[in-house]
Amino acid sequence: MRYFRIEYRRGGARGRIVLEAENKIEAIRAFENRTLGVLLSVREVSKPLTWALRSRLEALRSPVGRGRVSQEPYIASLRQIAVLLDAGIPINHAIEEAIRSTENREVRAIWEAILSDVESGMGLSDAAAPYRDQLGNLSLSMFRLGEQTGTLSQSIAKLADILERILENRRQLVKATRYPLFTIVAMVIAFTVVILMVVPQFQELFAESGAELPYPTRFLIWVEEAVTQYGLYIVAGAVALFGAFSWWYRRDERVRRAADRFLLRVYIVGKVTRYAMIGRFVYIFEVLLKAGIPITDALKAATGVVENLYMQERLARIAAAIEEGRSLASGFRESGMFKSMVVQMVEAGEKGGALSAMLEKVTRYYQERYQYIVDNVAAMIEPILIASIAGFVLILALGIFLPMWSMAEAMGM
Repeated sequence: MRYFRIEYRRGGARGRIVLEAENKIEAIRAFENRTLGVLLSVREVSKPLTWALRSRLEALRSPVGRGRVSQEPYIASLRQIAVLLDAGIPINHAIEEAIRSTENREVRAIWEAILSDVESGMGLSDAAAPYRDQLGNLSLSMFRLGEQTGTLSQSIAKLADILERILENRRQLVKATRYPLFTIVAMVIAFTVVILMVVPQFQELFAESGAELPYPTRFLIWVEEAVTQYGLYIVAGAVALFGAFSWWYRRDERVRRAADRFLLRVYIVGKVTRYAMIGRFVYIFEVLLKAGIPITDALKAATGVVENLYMQERLARIAAAIEEGRSLASGFRESGMFKSMVVQMVEAGEKGGALSAMLEKVTRYYQERYQYIVDNVAAMIEPILIASIAGFVLILALGIFLPMWSMAEAMGM
């Protein structure tokens, strides 16, 4: 939307008003409908500060956020709507029941807004379109498919199954990383306690001896002084850097693309991300294609579910290849995201008329690879944790016992 400042005359007095419109002509029409007076001039201006503040306050008060809705209550509402539609209940009554059943404020607010538009005559997919960021492209595609084919209840039930599978994969990853994260946190706490409470006691003893301290001891003393004198500044700086990077990551696509690409090269994290995103893409593409959605629409919907921007742009080349009249296998090959074995399977399925069966096998392959990594995350991280603990104990031992041995030798003990 654009903003226009209109100056007008009414009687002997002049006045001005700012109107929101798509263009200058629409702004003039809106002014004429208000019958405020005789129009003198129209000029486009930036969004008024008071309007911006009002919009910000409304956004803060609104239960609908900018990110994705909480998946568990959303999936539950989808399943309830699907069951009621399958029982012959009208769509508006099914949504009303879902609103009454859900306790999540954001999900309830979105369904209330959708219900209002549905009761005014809009279709479900059109009513949900303003909440694309919250519900996702996949939800809109499945809503539209159900409306076009007359199988809305089945489409919504299939959508709930897809989202449930994605959510379950995330739960498995969180469960697998719980032990390593707990170990890392315990190490950080132990190191902080030793640096702040143990090292100062020995520092006084070493200072009285007047002996030259070895490098491990100097390192521990330097860390203790840094944490004691600048600890709060270090924490504040780290938080500020993280906040600045997060803001930059959300605002600048170049930063997000570079960060997402780097993430794919990180040990373990890269493999987990790659298998999770690719498996999700192939599974959703296979389900949508089997449901009768055109191949390009199915590819675009599946690509939209991929959260890694670098991978999303690479996978978008597959739909571009189809639109250019080339084969699906060539698009898979050009994306650079699939192994040659997978490309050959897609090519064989495409030529043999068994594409859905091949895609199902590819989905199973990526799901098994993802499951294997998730099941062995602890074992893969364990060598790093052991090396970190060994390094911490070694530095602590050398830093404390080396000067004590030197003092003992000096005293002739």
